Amino acid sequence: MAAPHRTWHETGMKRIGLLGGSFNPAHGGHRAISLFAMEALNLDEVWWLVSPGNPLKPRKGMAPLKARVARAGKVARRAPIRVTAIESRLQTRYTVDTLRAIQRTYARNRFIWLMGADNLAQFSAWKDWRGIARQIPIAVIARPGYDSQAYGSAAMSWLRRFVRPARQSADWTNWRVPALVLLRFRPDPRSATLLRQADPLWHREYVESCVRDRLTRRLIV
Repeated sequence: MAAPHRTWHETGMKRIGLLGGSFNPAHGGHRAISLFAMEALNLDEVWWLVSPGNPLKPRKGMAPLKARVARAGKVARRAPIRVTAIESRLQTRYTVDTLRAIQRTYARNRFIWLMGADNLAQFSAWKDWRGIARQIPIAVIARPGYDSQAYGSAAMSWLRRFVRPARQSADWTNWRVPALVLLRFRPDPRSATLLRQADPLWHREYVESCVRDRLTRRLIV
């Protein structure tokens, strides 16, 4: 007799969305798209990967890692979102290396990469971006003002053949990579850039914070 089918929860596996970025600072828009992705993709939780330093962004104006993690934890409060600076522990700088390490370390789980359309627009500038696509399914969330750039980008010209219908988004764990799904989300004008312009010293309130990584449980200094 064949063994009965076991659900993800019965096997102890989780369906996890990974949202990477500087989070300089985190804001309600990050939370909103994470909760939207959770529902659209039937995720158990979302991990915010707070980068120690984005290779594609200038270091000037980048708040300390501890402050960015502390702010992200405040924004993610009471939501199924884990804020982590695991890249600092793994000593990885590029997404392709981080994903490889995470999938190896947390092999019991299944992961999907979440990105806004603004990131898709410049995805071809990422280190080994095709390797990323061959490694993990990708969900692209629409962002006002970036859709035309994203869909006309060099990366999209290669990824277009791997696009899956949005109506099948909850079945992403069965997809063979590369696989890309485009998710429509109500326009959200909030951005970290505007928040920094309004309050360049936002991070000062977190200087004395005791911050613990919600994934590794290690203190962040």
